[in-house]
Amino acid sequence: MEKAYRYRFYPTTEQEQILRRTLGCVRLVFNRALAARTEAWYERQERVDYVQTSAMLTQWKKVNDLQFLNEVSCVPLQQGLRHLQTALTNFFAGRTKYPNFKKKRSGGSAEFTKSAFRWKDGQVYLAKCSEPLPIKWSRHLPKGCEPSTITVRLEPSGRWFVSLRIDDPTNETMQPVDNAVGLDVGVSSLVTLSTGEKIANPKAFDKHYQKLRKAQKSLSRKQKASRNRDKARLKVARLQAKISDSRKDHLHKLTTRLIRENQTIVVEDLAVKNMVKNPKLARAISDAAWGELVRQLEYKAKWYGRTLVKIDRWFPSSKRCGNCGHIVDKLPLNIREWDCPNCGTHHDRDINASRNILAAGQAVTVCGANIRPDGHKSKGQLQKTRKGRKQKPKS
Repeated sequence: MEKAYRYRFYPTTEQEQILRRTLGCVRLVFNRALAARTEAWYERQERVDYVQTSAMLTQWKKVNDLQFLNEVSCVPLQQGLRHLQTALTNFFAGRTKYPNFKKKRSGGSAEFTKSAFRWKDGQVYLAKCSEPLPIKWSRHLPKGCEPSTITVRLEPSGRWFVSLRIDDPTNETMQPVDNAVGLDVGVSSLVTLSTGEKIANPKAFDKHYQKLRKAQKSLSRKQKASRNRDKARLKVARLQAKISDSRKDHLHKLTTRLIRENQTIVVEDLAVKNMVKNPKLARAISDAAWGELVRQLEYKAKWYGRTLVKIDRWFPSSKRCGNCGHIVDKLPLNIREWDCPNCGTHHDRDINASRNILAAGQAVTVCGANIRPDGHKSKGQLQKTRKGRKQKPKS
């Protein structure tokens, strides 16, 4: 199984100069290739592929103003063109938006394949660098594993990270357990388990909101292209990095615990990108990071031999009575507890939803049942369903 181990490193002055020059060249080549492909399409209705952009790179290196492209390794430049090809392929397939031009203030990354680095005695030697990268080895790579690809990244906050991609043959499958749990995500409680436990939302953004607001106001007052603006921008970036690190640390601890304690985990397939379009809830939903929570559960379930089940987002988990199955017509978000009008059972909204999610996930796992109600089908699906039904013979 392919894995990536991410470490922080502290480059020397010489290494930082080489790496910053490499990142700048990668950014330049990416932006020039993107501009050339965009211009070719809009002006001449021509499609430019990776092979043509690679030939363009060869010609750019011969231009007097771009001779500095020969001073860095050619591998990250070619990898940048491949990443552009992948981005445009995903765009034309409808999976992503059109790629944007890379900016210097966003940091950047450079990818090195085996021909552009050496792995010797547990140390990484990049092309054009005489000394190994001073990596802070927070954990060791599995025995017998060597990196196949190395990615160096500079964050906007000024921190350097290196990611080592390896092919890990280690079998980390955990012992099977009999537990299954349903998860209902929220804002006040980050996760509500079907066992009745509620895990509080740490709200990392709210804890640093006042400091971040003050720093961003200070940044907005600085003159553009000034040294003081760079200092203020760096301060904002460090606060953003602190918020992101705090959020990810909490999610990693939570998802690891859920994976260890349960054999089957059931979640809703939420459209987070659509939900954050609500201006009143966008900040709270983004701070909760529901998408990152599900992403971590997905890959950790594959690593450790667990099962992650996603049920349809239109399943009425909150409005359905977990006792008799009655579905209420409306249940506004401000109502956190309700009584079933059919059987009179008192429900906590989140706990009831998590138990319904677990029941629906078990039904999908066992018999593959369709838990999506007809009332939430799209018009096209309803038309297909009606066409498939046999019409009654006329009397």
